[in-house]
Amino acid sequence: MVIKDLIAKEILEQNSYAAPVYTKNIRVRLDANENPFSLQEPLKKKLLEQISKVNFNRYPEAGSPGLREGFAGYFGVDRDMVMPGNGSDELIQLLCLAFKGKINGVLVPDPAFVMYKIIAVNTGNKVMEVPLDDNFDLDTDAMLGKIGINYPAIVFLSYPNSPTGNLFSREKIEAIIKKTPGVVVVDEAYAAFSGDTLVPLLKKYDNLIILKTLSKLGMASMRLGFLIGNKDIITQLDKVRLPYNINSLSQVAANFFLDYSTEFANQVNEVVKRREELYLALKEINGINPYPSRANFIYFSCFFDSDRIYQNLTAEGIFVKNLNKPPRMANCMRVTVGNLEENASFIKALKSVISELGA
Repeated sequence: MVIKDLIAKEILEQNSYAAPVYTKNIRVRLDANENPFSLQEPLKKKLLEQISKVNFNRYPEAGSPGLREGFAGYFGVDRDMVMPGNGSDELIQLLCLAFKGKINGVLVPDPAFVMYKIIAVNTGNKVMEVPLDDNFDLDTDAMLGKIGINYPAIVFLSYPNSPTGNLFSREKIEAIIKKTPGVVVVDEAYAAFSGDTLVPLLKKYDNLIILKTLSKLGMASMRLGFLIGNKDIITQLDKVRLPYNINSLSQVAANFFLDYSTEFANQVNEVVKRREELYLALKEINGINPYPSRANFIYFSCFFDSDRIYQNLTAEGIFVKNLNKPPRMANCMRVTVGNLEENASFIKALKSVISELGA
């Protein structure tokens, strides 16, 4: 048996998603866009008390109807417009599996969250990438040109965009929604940090789908995502969804999030405050060019070899995301906004590295 003869050519030719593997030397983790603030002990104790009541010998609530109702209220939509998923990744996969009818293919901007392309390819979809313009906004002329040939079934957009951190023009997004023969999926993984959302547009466009997640808000370990769209889309996607896709522990944690959403919102406000401080600190370093961000991370370019910067930071136990991909992202990096101490440690280490490189 030759494995490569059994695997799809598109899968053989691609690279898997490089999830971080940490060493014992790690001091500061600023590479995965996580919330830097853990639950306070009193809240953690309450959550553990609720988890202790789970009957581990029983299957979780199939279809998560309780979560659908609770988060429908949280997002301000009808109950039958919400589908929970095992993180946004599962929901992206469901979309790529389901939307393969008379219209097919996936359109994504570049750069964008890499899992859109990886999952689309893995599910047998043709993928077309369209570069962003010089301001990291959507190139609507180029995208509408692709859309004009009755393509694609799915357009994936991030709001704010990952990895650049900016918000695409709402007018450009609406222009794409109006012209797309399929659905436009707006991934709002970082929307809480931007103070903006496109959820109100769901009343205007039947082909708009919104993705949400708790991973960036302090629940990354629980893998909880939510898809919001018109009820007819949800009905069809429920046929593709695995019956017990949200485990009992994650369902408990999600309800806990709703009960204490104010506490998590306070953490978001703290992250936004630290983001502005971190941005200003990066601007003061010669050889570093940060871009304004509406997310919980900052995208920046370096006037030096980012591979060397990354290696030197890692040697100091500080992990950020190296995005060095010529020509568009040559010597570019992304740093997650941490707490006060983490940000200070990163800035100190980065200044030291830049100094060693001769800035």
